[in-house]
Amino acid sequence: MLETQKTTRQRPRGPKKASAQYLERAALFHLQRHSCSSAGLRQVLMRRVSRSARAHGTDPAEGRAIIDELVIRFERAGLLDDRRFAQAKAESLKRSGTSMRAISARLKARGVATEQVEQALQALHDEGEGDHELEAAHALARRRRLGPYRPEGQRAERREKDLAVLLRAGFAYSVAKQIMALPGHPGRAGTNEGPRASPASPGS
Repeated sequence: MLETQKTTRQRPRGPKKASAQYLERAALFHLQRHSCSSAGLRQVLMRRVSRSARAHGTDPAEGRAIIDELVIRFERAGLLDDRRFAQAKAESLKRSGTSMRAISARLKARGVATEQVEQALQALHDEGEGDHELEAAHALARRRRLGPYRPEGQRAERREKDLAVLLRAGFAYSVAKQIMALPGHPGRAGTNEGPRASPASPGS
């Protein structure tokens, strides 16, 4: 008897019908937990619509129309704002050591329009001082312990591989080369301390 009850409790639930009320609740729940673009929310909800169609025979076209209405409402209410999303995501990616090229690709993959992607990248260029691409490359080198963040005895041996990591991340060769040329700090490899990247002087 107990085993039967346990089996019943553990039985997985099937997909719910994608009604307007259900999709709205699912959308609000997702937005409470995740920052996303309008296109990103559409993708999340359309997966639920597709599961509902397979399980209950509901009409995907009807579900898509409901999602369209929800997205418009949420944009008007300020719950969805692709410009704000793009700027916040770009700043976060830059801090983690992501190149401008890679930031652009990731934002476009999330469904952000080209114009809003360009605005987000321009905002990164406009804020503060210094070379943002060089700073991002430096952040990646610090996070991955590349180049100047390796023990002195490993730097020459790993130079080409470390350089390749920076190039694959979308940084220009000139930027990657500047990072690899930074002096190491004996005893500081493996810590958050290390050399600071300085913008290249004009003509270098």
